[in-house]
Amino acid sequence: MALINPHINFNGNAEEAFNFYKSVFGGEFAKIMRFRDISSPEFPVAENEANKIMHIALPVGKNILMANDVPESMGQVNENENRSKISISAESREEADRLFSGLSAGGNIEAPIGDSPWGSYFGMFRDKFGIEWMVDFDPKYNGKI
Repeated sequence: MALINPHINFNGNAEEAFNFYKSVFGGEFAKIMRFRDISSPEFPVAENEANKIMHIALPVGKNILMANDVPESMGQVNENENRSKISISAESREEADRLFSGLSAGGNIEAPIGDSPWGSYFGMFRDKFGIEWMVDFDPKYNGKI
């Protein structure tokens, strides 16, 4: 079965965001590349972009959460745009509560976590970096869809 691995664009704070996500999910980064790592005469990198994240990956279960900083030369990412949400299927109510509480810290809760009309335990929020998340625990699937 194919896995869905979300990829997020940031305006220079990808490393800060991913250190926060790592503090919630645990684990270690599978890869961190900075723009300076790919700099060459054919692809020069401006001094103010050199330390920004070209690629970062954090394994979460069998999935990988990935991101990069968008170079200023490519324009700003609208952090208030309606980005696609990242959906987490938790394996228990306790895990759903822990992830919801951790990831929503400093963010804006759109739907508090609780029993949903469709029978699952569900909550939705935008984290402090503007990324939209949905956390769901459905006992029928026990975190496996």
